[in-house]
Amino acid sequence: MATFKFLTFLILQIFCILKGANSQGVEVGFYKKTCPNVEAIVKQTTAHYISRAPTLAAPLLRMHFHDCFVRGCDGSVLLNSTKGNQAEKDAIPNQSLRGFQVIDAAKSALEQECPGIVSCSDILALAARDAVELINGPTWAVPLGRRDGRVSILLDALKNLPTPFDNFTTLKTTFGSLGLNVKDLAVLSGGHTIGMSHCFSFSSRLYNFTGKGDTDPNMDQNYIGRLKIKCKPGDVTTIVEMDPGSFKSFDTDYYTMVSKRRGLFASDAALLTDSQTKSYVLSQLNPYTSTFFKDFGESMIKMGKIGVLTGKAGEIRKHCALRN
Repeated sequence: MATFKFLTFLILQIFCILKGANSQGVEVGFYKKTCPNVEAIVKQTTAHYISRAPTLAAPLLRMHFHDCFVRGCDGSVLLNSTKGNQAEKDAIPNQSLRGFQVIDAAKSALEQECPGIVSCSDILALAARDAVELINGPTWAVPLGRRDGRVSILLDALKNLPTPFDNFTTLKTTFGSLGLNVKDLAVLSGGHTIGMSHCFSFSSRLYNFTGKGDTDPNMDQNYIGRLKIKCKPGDVTTIVEMDPGSFKSFDTDYYTMVSKRRGLFASDAALLTDSQTKSYVLSQLNPYTSTFFKDFGESMIKMGKIGVLTGKAGEIRKHCALRN
Protein backbone atom coordinates (compact mmCIF):
# COMPACT_ATOMS: atom_id res chain seq x y z
CA MET A 1 0.00 0.00 0.00
CA ALA A 2 2.83 2.36 0.91
CA THR A 3 4.55 1.51 -2.39
CA PHE A 4 1.36 2.26 -4.33
CA LYS A 5 0.96 5.62 -2.59
CA PHE A 6 4.57 6.48 -3.33
CA LEU A 7 4.19 5.60 -7.02
CA THR A 8 0.98 7.63 -7.22
CA PHE A 9 2.73 10.59 -5.61
CA LEU A 10 5.68 10.21 -8.00
CA ILE A 11 3.41 10.12 -11.08
CA LEU A 12 1.57 13.22 -9.90
CA GLN A 13 4.87 15.03 -9.36
CA ILE A 14 6.07 14.14 -12.86
CA PHE A 15 2.73 15.28 -14.30
CA CYS A 16 2.99 18.60 -12.51
CA ILE A 17 6.55 19.09 -13.74
CA LEU A 18 5.57 18.31 -17.33
CA LYS A 19 2.53 20.54 -17.11
CA GLY A 20 4.68 23.35 -15.74
CA ALA A 21 7.19 22.89 -18.54
CA ASN A 22 4.47 22.98 -21.18
CA SER A 23 2.90 26.09 -19.69
CA GLN A 24 6.20 27.90 -20.27
CA GLY A 25 6.05 27.29 -24.04
CA VAL A 26 4.17 29.14 -26.74
CA GLU A 27 0.59 28.08 -27.37
CA VAL A 28 -2.42 29.08 -29.43
CA GLY A 29 -4.77 31.22 -27.35
CA PHE A 30 -2.08 32.30 -24.89
CA TYR A 31 -3.76 35.71 -24.36
CA LYS A 32 -7.37 34.49 -24.25
CA LYS A 33 -7.79 35.73 -20.65
CA THR A 34 -5.28 38.58 -20.48
CA CYS A 35 -5.86 40.19 -23.90
CA PRO A 36 -8.59 38.34 -25.82
CA ASN A 37 -8.72 40.82 -28.73
CA VAL A 38 -5.01 40.65 -29.53
CA GLU A 39 -5.35 38.86 -32.88
CA ALA A 40 -8.20 41.08 -34.06
CA ILE A 41 -6.27 44.23 -33.18
CA VAL A 42 -3.09 43.12 -34.95
CA LYS A 43 -5.01 41.99 -38.02
CA GLN A 44 -7.00 45.21 -38.22
CA THR A 45 -3.81 47.25 -37.95
CA THR A 46 -1.98 45.13 -40.53
CA ALA A 47 -4.93 45.31 -42.92
CA HIS A 48 -4.98 49.10 -42.58
CA TYR A 49 -1.42 49.33 -43.90
CA ILE A 50 -1.54 46.48 -46.43
CA SER A 51 -4.69 47.89 -48.06
CA ARG A 52 -2.75 51.07 -48.81
CA ALA A 53 0.62 49.46 -49.58
CA PRO A 54 0.36 45.75 -50.49
CA THR A 55 4.13 45.59 -51.03
CA LEU A 56 4.58 45.83 -47.25
CA ALA A 57 3.54 42.18 -46.95
CA ALA A 58 6.90 40.85 -48.15
CA PRO A 59 9.11 42.87 -45.78
CA LEU A 60 6.83 42.02 -42.82
CA LEU A 61 7.19 38.33 -43.61
CA ARG A 62 10.93 38.75 -44.09
CA MET A 63 11.20 40.69 -40.83
CA HIS A 64 9.77 37.74 -38.87
CA PHE A 65 12.13 35.38 -40.71
CA HIS A 66 15.14 37.58 -39.93
CA ASP A 67 14.07 37.91 -36.31
CA CYS A 68 13.81 34.17 -35.73
CA PHE A 69 17.10 33.30 -37.41
CA VAL A 70 19.08 35.60 -35.10
CA ARG A 71 18.85 34.89 -31.34
CA GLY A 72 15.45 33.24 -31.87
CA CYS A 73 12.00 34.82 -32.28
CA ASP A 74 12.46 37.47 -29.61
CA GLY A 75 11.74 40.73 -31.43
CA SER A 76 15.42 41.71 -31.40
CA VAL A 77 15.23 42.79 -35.06
CA LEU A 78 12.85 45.56 -33.97
CA LEU A 79 15.27 47.21 -31.54
CA ASN A 80 17.02 50.46 -32.38
CA SER A 81 20.74 50.90 -31.81
CA THR A 82 21.82 52.30 -28.48
CA LYS A 83 24.96 54.27 -27.75
CA GLY A 84 27.97 52.14 -28.50
CA ASN A 85 25.92 49.22 -29.82
CA GLN A 86 24.71 48.73 -33.38
CA ALA A 87 21.58 46.59 -33.48
CA GLU A 88 20.47 43.84 -35.88
CA LYS A 89 18.33 46.41 -37.67
CA ASP A 90 21.52 48.15 -38.87
CA ALA A 91 23.05 45.06 -40.51
CA ILE A 92 23.13 45.22 -44.31
CA PRO A 93 20.63 42.33 -44.77
CA ASN A 94 18.13 44.21 -42.58
CA GLN A 95 18.59 47.71 -43.95
CA SER A 96 16.01 47.03 -46.66
CA LEU A 97 13.36 45.88 -44.19
CA ARG A 98 10.20 47.97 -44.08
CA GLY A 99 7.00 47.86 -42.08
CA PHE A 100 8.27 48.74 -38.61
CA GLN A 101 5.45 51.29 -38.42
CA VAL A 102 2.93 48.44 -38.66
CA ILE A 103 4.38 46.73 -35.60
CA ASP A 104 4.59 50.03 -33.72
CA ALA A 105 0.97 50.89 -34.52
CA ALA A 106 -0.26 47.47 -33.41
CA LYS A 107 1.78 47.75 -30.20
CA SER A 108 0.32 51.19 -29.49
CA ALA A 109 -3.23 49.88 -29.94
CA LEU A 110 -2.55 46.89 -27.71
CA GLU A 111 -0.99 49.04 -24.99
CA GLN A 112 -4.30 50.90 -24.82
CA GLU A 113 -6.31 47.67 -24.76
CA CYS A 114 -4.15 45.62 -22.39
CA PRO A 115 -0.99 47.46 -21.29
CA GLY A 116 2.16 45.50 -20.62
CA ILE A 117 0.73 42.18 -21.75
CA VAL A 118 1.55 41.44 -25.41
CA SER A 119 5.15 41.14 -26.58
CA CYS A 120 6.51 42.77 -29.70
CA SER A 121 7.79 39.40 -30.88
CA ASP A 122 4.25 38.00 -30.77
CA ILE A 123 2.94 41.04 -32.63
CA LEU A 124 5.53 40.45 -35.36
CA ALA A 125 4.59 36.77 -35.66
CA LEU A 126 0.91 37.69 -36.02
CA ALA A 127 1.54 40.54 -38.46
CA ALA A 128 3.63 38.28 -40.71
CA ARG A 129 0.80 35.73 -40.80
CA ASP A 130 -1.85 38.39 -41.42
CA ALA A 131 0.19 40.09 -44.15
CA VAL A 132 0.46 36.82 -46.06
CA GLU A 133 -3.24 36.07 -45.68
CA LEU A 134 -4.21 39.58 -46.81
CA ILE A 135 -2.50 39.08 -50.18
CA ASN A 136 -4.35 35.82 -50.90
CA GLY A 137 -1.90 33.54 -49.14
CA PRO A 138 -2.48 30.86 -46.50
CA THR A 139 -3.28 31.39 -42.87
CA TRP A 140 -2.27 29.41 -39.82
CA ALA A 141 -2.82 29.38 -36.08
CA VAL A 142 0.05 31.30 -34.45
CA PRO A 143 1.22 29.95 -31.07
CA LEU A 144 1.80 32.91 -28.75
CA GLY A 145 3.53 33.61 -25.46
CA ARG A 146 6.93 34.83 -26.66
CA ARG A 147 8.70 37.47 -24.62
CA ASP A 148 11.02 40.15 -25.94
CA GLY A 149 14.79 39.92 -25.86
CA ARG A 150 16.96 42.65 -24.44
CA VAL A 151 19.93 42.08 -26.77
CA SER A 152 20.33 43.06 -30.43
CA ILE A 153 23.77 42.95 -32.04
CA LEU A 154 24.60 43.80 -35.66
CA LEU A 155 27.26 41.09 -35.97
CA ASP A 156 24.79 38.40 -34.93
CA ALA A 157 22.65 39.22 -37.97
CA LEU A 158 25.66 39.15 -40.29
CA LYS A 159 26.77 35.77 -38.94
CA ASN A 160 23.45 33.96 -38.71
CA LEU A 161 21.19 35.11 -41.55
CA PRO A 162 21.14 33.02 -44.73
CA THR A 163 22.31 34.98 -47.77
CA PRO A 164 21.11 35.00 -51.39
CA PHE A 165 24.57 33.70 -52.35
CA ASP A 166 24.43 30.50 -50.27
CA ASN A 167 24.70 27.06 -51.85
CA PHE A 168 22.61 24.10 -50.75
CA THR A 169 25.14 22.74 -48.25
CA THR A 170 25.37 26.08 -46.47
CA LEU A 171 21.60 26.53 -46.44
CA LYS A 172 21.01 23.02 -45.11
CA THR A 173 23.53 23.64 -42.32
CA THR A 174 22.05 27.02 -41.40
CA PHE A 175 18.47 25.76 -41.32
CA GLY A 176 19.44 22.50 -39.62
CA SER A 177 21.22 24.31 -36.79
CA LEU A 178 17.87 25.88 -35.91
CA GLY A 179 15.87 22.66 -36.07
CA LEU A 180 14.50 23.20 -39.57
CA ASN A 181 14.81 20.37 -42.06
CA VAL A 182 15.33 20.23 -45.84
CA LYS A 183 11.60 20.38 -46.52
CA ASP A 184 11.30 23.52 -44.37
CA LEU A 185 14.11 25.01 -46.45
CA ALA A 186 12.23 24.35 -49.70
CA VAL A 187 8.95 25.57 -48.25
CA LEU A 188 10.19 28.76 -46.59
CA SER A 189 12.16 29.66 -49.73
CA GLY A 190 8.73 29.90 -51.32
CA GLY A 191 8.30 33.16 -49.43
CA HIS A 192 10.24 34.65 -52.36
CA THR A 193 6.98 34.50 -54.29
CA ILE A 194 6.42 38.05 -52.98
CA GLY A 195 8.69 41.03 -52.77
CA MET A 196 11.52 42.85 -54.52
CA SER A 197 15.29 42.64 -54.44
CA HIS A 198 18.18 44.98 -55.16
CA CYS A 199 20.32 44.10 -58.17
CA PHE A 200 23.45 43.65 -56.07
CA SER A 201 21.90 40.57 -54.43
CA PHE A 202 22.23 38.62 -57.68
CA SER A 203 24.34 40.73 -60.06
CA SER A 204 27.32 38.36 -59.77
CA ARG A 205 25.17 35.75 -61.53
CA LEU A 206 24.83 38.16 -64.45
CA TYR A 207 28.32 39.56 -64.79
CA ASN A 208 31.01 37.86 -62.72
CA PHE A 209 29.91 34.46 -61.50
CA THR A 210 33.35 32.87 -61.08
CA GLY A 211 35.41 36.05 -61.07
CA LYS A 212 36.12 35.85 -64.81
CA GLY A 213 33.35 38.11 -66.09
CA ASP A 214 31.05 35.16 -66.82
CA THR A 215 27.37 34.41 -66.16
CA ASP A 216 25.89 31.70 -63.96
CA PRO A 217 25.32 28.60 -66.13
CA ASN A 218 22.57 27.55 -63.70
CA MET A 219 20.41 30.53 -64.70
CA ASP A 220 18.32 30.66 -67.87
CA GLN A 221 20.32 32.73 -70.36
CA ASN A 222 17.25 34.51 -71.75
CA TYR A 223 16.33 35.55 -68.23
CA ILE A 224 19.87 36.79 -67.67
CA GLY A 225 19.50 38.95 -70.78
CA ARG A 226 16.33 40.54 -69.45
CA LEU A 227 17.84 41.15 -66.03
CA LYS A 228 20.87 42.82 -67.59
CA ILE A 229 18.58 45.43 -69.13
CA LYS A 230 17.40 46.42 -65.65
CA CYS A 231 20.59 45.81 -63.68
CA LYS A 232 23.79 47.34 -64.94
CA PRO A 233 27.20 46.43 -63.47
CA GLY A 234 27.71 48.04 -60.07
CA ASP A 235 24.03 49.01 -59.71
CA VAL A 236 23.19 49.30 -56.01
CA THR A 237 19.86 51.14 -56.21
CA THR A 238 17.59 49.41 -58.75
CA ILE A 239 15.10 46.84 -57.44
CA VAL A 240 13.41 44.07 -59.42
CA GLU A 241 10.57 41.66 -58.75
CA MET A 242 11.58 38.35 -57.21
CA ASP A 243 8.60 36.61 -58.84
CA PRO A 244 7.92 38.63 -62.02
CA GLY A 245 4.25 39.13 -62.79
CA SER A 246 2.87 38.12 -59.39
CA PHE A 247 5.24 39.62 -56.83
CA LYS A 248 2.31 41.19 -54.95
CA SER A 249 0.36 37.94 -54.68
CA PHE A 250 1.26 34.93 -52.56
CA ASP A 251 1.07 31.92 -54.88
CA THR A 252 3.00 28.93 -56.28
CA ASP A 253 4.57 30.83 -59.20
CA TYR A 254 7.92 30.97 -57.40
CA TYR A 255 8.37 27.23 -57.91
CA THR A 256 7.56 27.55 -61.61
CA MET A 257 10.27 30.21 -61.92
CA VAL A 258 12.80 28.05 -60.05
CA SER A 259 11.98 25.00 -62.17
CA LYS A 260 12.73 27.05 -65.31
CA ARG A 261 16.09 28.13 -63.83
CA ARG A 262 14.74 31.63 -63.30
CA GLY A 263 15.07 31.82 -59.55
CA LEU A 264 16.63 35.20 -58.86
CA PHE A 265 19.19 34.19 -56.24
CA ALA A 266 21.89 31.54 -56.11
CA SER A 267 20.05 30.25 -53.03
CA ASP A 268 16.92 29.75 -55.17
CA ALA A 269 18.89 27.86 -57.82
CA ALA A 270 20.36 25.73 -55.03
CA LEU A 271 16.97 24.05 -54.57
CA LEU A 272 17.53 22.23 -57.87
CA THR A 273 20.90 20.82 -56.76
CA ASP A 274 19.45 18.47 -54.13
CA SER A 275 17.11 15.61 -54.97
CA GLN A 276 14.71 16.26 -52.08
CA THR A 277 14.30 20.00 -52.60
CA LYS A 278 14.16 19.57 -56.39
CA SER A 279 11.39 17.03 -55.94
CA TYR A 280 9.49 19.48 -53.77
CA VAL A 281 9.87 22.28 -56.33
CA LEU A 282 8.52 20.07 -59.12
CA SER A 283 5.64 18.82 -56.97
CA GLN A 284 4.31 22.37 -56.53
CA LEU A 285 3.99 23.32 -60.21
CA ASN A 286 0.30 22.44 -60.46
CA PRO A 287 -1.62 24.94 -58.29
CA TYR A 288 -4.55 22.53 -58.03
CA THR A 289 -2.51 19.77 -56.40
CA SER A 290 0.07 21.94 -54.65
CA THR A 291 0.55 21.48 -50.92
CA PHE A 292 2.53 24.72 -50.60
CA PHE A 293 -0.06 26.72 -48.64
CA LYS A 294 -0.52 23.98 -46.06
CA ASP A 295 3.21 23.33 -45.87
CA PHE A 296 4.03 27.01 -45.53
CA GLY A 297 1.78 27.40 -42.50
CA GLU A 298 3.34 24.35 -40.85
CA SER A 299 6.90 25.53 -41.49
CA MET A 300 6.09 29.04 -40.27
CA ILE A 301 4.72 27.63 -37.01
CA LYS A 302 7.88 25.58 -36.63
CA MET A 303 10.13 28.55 -37.42
CA GLY A 304 8.17 30.73 -35.00
CA LYS A 305 9.21 28.50 -32.09
CA ILE A 306 12.96 28.92 -32.62
CA GLY A 307 14.72 30.08 -29.46
CA VAL A 308 11.66 31.72 -27.94
CA LEU A 309 11.85 33.42 -24.56
CA THR A 310 8.98 32.45 -22.28
CA GLY A 311 7.99 32.51 -18.63
CA LYS A 312 10.04 35.15 -16.83
CA ALA A 313 12.81 35.41 -19.42
CA GLY A 314 13.25 38.65 -21.34
CA GLU A 315 10.65 41.37 -21.01
CA ILE A 316 7.44 42.79 -22.48
CA ARG A 317 8.58 45.99 -24.15
CA LYS A 318 6.47 49.12 -23.88
CA HIS A 319 7.85 50.34 -27.21
CA CYS A 320 9.06 47.78 -29.72
CA ALA A 321 12.13 49.76 -30.80
CA LEU A 322 13.29 50.40 -27.22
CA ARG A 323 14.27 48.28 -24.25
CA ASN A 324 12.31 48.99 -21.09
